[in-house]
Amino acid sequence: MAGLRVQTLIFVLIAAFATVDRTFVEANFDKNMIITWGKEHMNMTGDNLRLVLDKSAGSAIRSKLAHLFGSVQMLIKLVPGNSAGTVAAYYLSSTGSRHDEIDFEFLGNETGQPYTIHTNLFAQGKGNREQQFKPWFNPTTGFHNYTIHWNPSEIVWFVDGTPIRVFRNYEKEGIAFPNKQGMKVFSSLWNADDWATQGGRVKTNWTLAPFVAEGRRYLARACQWQGPVSIKQCADPTVRTNWWTSPSFSQLTPTQLTKMKKIQDGFMIYDYCKDTNRFNGVMPLECSKKQF
Repeated sequence: MAGLRVQTLIFVLIAAFATVDRTFVEANFDKNMIITWGKEHMNMTGDNLRLVLDKSAGSAIRSKLAHLFGSVQMLIKLVPGNSAGTVAAYYLSSTGSRHDEIDFEFLGNETGQPYTIHTNLFAQGKGNREQQFKPWFNPTTGFHNYTIHWNPSEIVWFVDGTPIRVFRNYEKEGIAFPNKQGMKVFSSLWNADDWATQGGRVKTNWTLAPFVAEGRRYLARACQWQGPVSIKQCADPTVRTNWWTSPSFSQLTPTQLTKMKKIQDGFMIYDYCKDTNRFNGVMPLECSKKQF
């Protein structure tokens, strides 16, 4: 019964968001996305997406609208079997040399070896903030929910409702935070066998092509970017529709923190904040800050 009540509440919330202009994008790929490359290698129908990669090309889409703050989510099923060399990507990004970007990338591997869930963040053109995880489930046999929640206080990466990473806003302490550029949503499947699998040691086996990744139920519950005026409007906590500015979304709950710690302790395989050799001992400022 508890599960039914939660499911009912989710549908009620979605219905409420759907009535609010500029904060809700329904789960419909062909209505809300455009093809950026690989038109012959993909299919979008309603809330279903099929991305295909072969030796001639991959495929990619992006949202028609850009957003500043809110939540975007998609159900994704990754390339099964030997996916070495392939990368399925799902991310938010603006444009330009000082762009902002929030990433989920899924790095393929040989049959029987786990995928790598690769997360990264760019703020004003500066990236190098990678954290990587082994999945604690099989991401190829069913669809799993990948959500990026982004508000003036923090960014949270969720997998099936469990937070795996937080990046808080410490802009007042000189740490850049993506809060002044609208970002569109992108998804793609492409070949990256020069680096993606075991540092590029394992190449894509093209005899297994085509490789296929699938998406479902893309939802954006976010503030529509309308230019610089949105910087203030989308962050205004007095605007009723800016649900992401509620204090309840300003930090994780104790239960969420416990779940995140369990994932990070058990499944994180790389954290840039622990890579002292990479930064010659001069670690990024945010590495000394609490992420909650």
